[in-house]
Amino acid sequence: MFSMPEFTVNQSEGSLPERINPVQKPVLVVQKYGGTSVGNVDKIKRVAKRVTSEIDEGHRVVVVVSAMGDRTDELVAMAHQINVHPPSREMDVLLSTGEQVSIALLAMAIQRLGYDVISLTGAQSGIHTSDVHKKARIEGIDTTRVERELKHGRIVIVAGFQGVDEAGEITTLGRGGSDTSAVALAAALSADKCEIYTDVDGVFNADPRIVPKAKKLDYVSYQEVLEMASLGAGVLHPRSVELAEKYNLPLVVRSSYNDRKGTLIKNFKTGSNDLKEDIYMEKVLVRGIALDENIAKISILEVPDKPGIAFRLFSALAKENIHVDMIVQNVNRTAVNDISFTVNVDELQEAVAVSQKFSFEVGAQKVEFDQGVAKLSVVGTGIVANAEIASKFFEALFEMGINILTISTSEIKISCLIDKARAKDAMVHIHEKFEL
Repeated sequence: MFSMPEFTVNQSEGSLPERINPVQKPVLVVQKYGGTSVGNVDKIKRVAKRVTSEIDEGHRVVVVVSAMGDRTDELVAMAHQINVHPPSREMDVLLSTGEQVSIALLAMAIQRLGYDVISLTGAQSGIHTSDVHKKARIEGIDTTRVERELKHGRIVIVAGFQGVDEAGEITTLGRGGSDTSAVALAAALSADKCEIYTDVDGVFNADPRIVPKAKKLDYVSYQEVLEMASLGAGVLHPRSVELAEKYNLPLVVRSSYNDRKGTLIKNFKTGSNDLKEDIYMEKVLVRGIALDENIAKISILEVPDKPGIAFRLFSALAKENIHVDMIVQNVNRTAVNDISFTVNVDELQEAVAVSQKFSFEVGAQKVEFDQGVAKLSVVGTGIVANAEIASKFFEALFEMGINILTISTSEIKISCLIDKARAKDAMVHIHEKFEL
């Protein structure tokens, strides 16, 4: 019934708010506020004023919010105090309450300012997902309810991070899923702009909490920010960037604490009429550095060297919806291989269980895992074609005496797996090495 490429958009009867000129179609703005932006009552009141300022300018507004502050972590901790291995379905039911608190409180704050507003859960907003608990994917959006509320002149507050599957079960989209909720809604509603509000001024070329001299980027391409997000930069949820690029929806990442410009994310092409875009393209080399410390390495030792062995392992991991990143196979001379790969720490337990079962079935020696690793990456369009970039990257690690465990490359990134204890220092040194 619902498919991602073709959003269901139904028009409802209603009237435009008095503030909006009915002759000219009002701008539709989708805003997303992260947990730090709605972390307490005072912050929620500040967000309410920012939202209503858009209405005062004659715009229609849909707002997507995350759970307050560290609420999701607190709920996870409580769940594990009760059950070491809580069922995924019940975790989704539990974690979805965090966003519901946020939407209700924000709606109350906006109503207190004298504006018409309504809060909606993911299910009430028509967000339909796959049936994979804790990491569902949005399959389609029925915008009937949201469109109806907008036509009646209401500000619509939507719970991010959640939806409902075909069976009516509550699902969540994984950490950072509110970004995806916002972009998907913006695409489904054909919004004029989508703004992602956070606690920093935009997208930086390195994490400013680790690298004090990190610089904010005014412009960045979808592919570059997607690599940075996938590599652990914490900029945006990777799926949200994929959707934005798919629907050619420009994104703006900016701070909820000030009115600074932020970072524009879109496709940039040479020969455009925008001088800034041409300048941006001409200077592209290393655009950013990303660090992911939330990973672990799994190694399966002495795996029989037979056709189909790797397929058997990684298809078993895929069946359990475990995302695998860096993969290395060390070929030995005794008809056996060692296979190593990285996974998110949150999926380590499940990945080890699958790997141990595989190891037993194929007669491998044993399974080892290491949580003391981190992935450090440099990102920039076309950097793999520039040998100097790789040389300087590896030289920086050599200067610090850091051993490289694994190397992975693509057209726009070079990644190394290194000792987690040295990772932040290495990030600072590489930032200085490339004079970013």
